[in-house]
Amino acid sequence: MLFILLLLAGCGDPSVISDPKDVQNLERNEKKEIIFWHSYGEEETRILEQELIPAFEKEHPHIRVTPLHLANKNELRYTLIARTTSIRGPDVVRLDNSLVPEFSQKGLLQPLSQYPEFENIRRDLPSEEMDLGFHNNHYYSIPLNLYTKVAIYNRDLLNQAGYTAPPRTMEEVFKVAREQRSAVGLGGIEAWHTLPYIYSLGGTFTNKDFSKSTGYLNGKETVRAVEQLLLLYKEKLLDFSLETGGFDNWEGVKAGNILMTDEGPWFYNLLNQTELKRARNRTISAPFPQEKRPASIKGGENLVILKGSQKPNEAWAFIKWMSGKEPQLIMSRTGLIPANKEAFHALKVDRNSYVYTYLESLDFAVPRPPVKNWSRIDELYTEYLRKIFQGELSVKDGLDRAASEIDKLLDDNGEKNE
Repeated sequence: MLFILLLLAGCGDPSVISDPKDVQNLERNEKKEIIFWHSYGEEETRILEQELIPAFEKEHPHIRVTPLHLANKNELRYTLIARTTSIRGPDVVRLDNSLVPEFSQKGLLQPLSQYPEFENIRRDLPSEEMDLGFHNNHYYSIPLNLYTKVAIYNRDLLNQAGYTAPPRTMEEVFKVAREQRSAVGLGGIEAWHTLPYIYSLGGTFTNKDFSKSTGYLNGKETVRAVEQLLLLYKEKLLDFSLETGGFDNWEGVKAGNILMTDEGPWFYNLLNQTELKRARNRTISAPFPQEKRPASIKGGENLVILKGSQKPNEAWAFIKWMSGKEPQLIMSRTGLIPANKEAFHALKVDRNSYVYTYLESLDFAVPRPPVKNWSRIDELYTEYLRKIFQGELSVKDGLDRAASEIDKLLDDNGEKNE
């Protein structure tokens, strides 16, 4: 009898497990983990981990999001390329939008336009940012947030020079710097740091469709712009290190040693309320000086699904949720500008807020060339600019060589988007 009971019990187990309804219940109750890599700042990470992810998981109880912070864009880029090519990458990545064309054209991303509701989401996002991830009739990324750079001045130094508002041109800024013997704080000589100054001085980087650099980067106006920066550097009024990049320009502006520097919204959003009030009293921010032309550089981050993700549907659910109005409005408290159109128009920003200046500057900003080889182009540009500032090459010769080599990389930009 004992043997018969054991046999019956053993036969009963398979019937329970193989019941389709019970299997579905087990699958629904099992949390599926997705790995999310990002390079958010300290306050942004706090909001992500304490507010956004818990809210998403509450709405999607079968999904668990595990975030991993990587220090900077370059670390993220090299690690992702290594991991993705060996199918060991994360599921979702918040990727700097300058890297999206490279990753999509190298086949490292999954196309997002194949997922449900993609077209509805696409309509809520700016077309220029969406186009960064368009390749071979597929979209590979979803814009998450935007940012740009503004000019930040020491208020007392401007007042001493007789200005109640920032100068209207970059030439005027340089004139005040010479009169006050106070420096302009540059963050480095990479494109992100120097192009806003070159644009403000009338220079360009490529033609409008980003297919040619010769005649633009080495054009007359750009040569003149770089010559003005070089002259200020020789006068020890351009404050940065060729070896390590910029010094602590924020402290320099606050202390009254630097007339002007530039930075993204994180310049202010890391400060507590007391520090922010003190900083706003000591500084004044404004769009880069310009005369009816784009005079700053526009950046941002996009969400992508890595090739090889084992949970693409759950990854898409997270991207879809993060691209919505409410999550983007929550993160906008850090100064990041929402890519979602509805969230963007719902922003309530006082004209006296530092965020207002960044919103205003977006109208006068251009993206870095959305091309596959941008990382290498930036390296070449930086290499030749360093040689110019070190006196190894004249401005014209250095920019001629840079433009010629950059043209080759622009020609090798993968298949044309259709």
